[in-house]
Amino acid sequence: MSAIRLLVLGAVRLHGRAHGYQVRNDLESWGAHEWTNAKAGSIYHALKQMARQGLLVAHEVAPSTAGGPPRVEYEVTGRGTEEYFSLLRAALSAHDTGPDVLSAGLGFAVDLPRGEALTLLRRRLAGLEEWRSEVVRYYDPDRGPEPMGHIGEIMDLWVHTSDSEAAWTRGLISRVEGGAYTFADEEGTPFEGVLAPDTGN
Repeated sequence: MSAIRLLVLGAVRLHGRAHGYQVRNDLESWGAHEWTNAKAGSIYHALKQMARQGLLVAHEVAPSTAGGPPRVEYEVTGRGTEEYFSLLRAALSAHDTGPDVLSAGLGFAVDLPRGEALTLLRRRLAGLEEWRSEVVRYYDPDRGPEPMGHIGEIMDLWVHTSDSEAAWTRGLISRVEGGAYTFADEEGTPFEGVLAPDTGN
């Protein structure tokens, strides 16, 4: 699963229509260039690729003042919206994706109804618990990694990773159950303050 596809679709969707610089500016203001491959070149490539795939529509809106090609604004299509929500749901529910995908999903989680977000996070938690159960069929965390040699360190890493991610996911579920954040089915503005300054909406 691609974090950058989710991030770019989500950023364009937030604006309604956005040009590449707006999308890049938003993602940089969220620090996405630090935890994904969302660098300038990959953002522009993703915009053009998704326009070719029919997920975005490209509008030429103004000639360049520097004499280059016209500025292009992108808008999410119906197919793009379906893809966006599919990626978002997968990012929140999967236990076996990288932190970049989960982080992208968390950034747009409030685009879902609260109940659905909770269902997806509980699915993620169940996956982590199931993964841990599979690991400990072959590895006894109470004995530690040494009886298995250095391969035991891999199993130990997996157990610690599943334990810490499960604890964090339980905490997030508890906060969301307790009313944290504003979700799509609630009164308020879920994404208030998330667009980069001077990029418009």
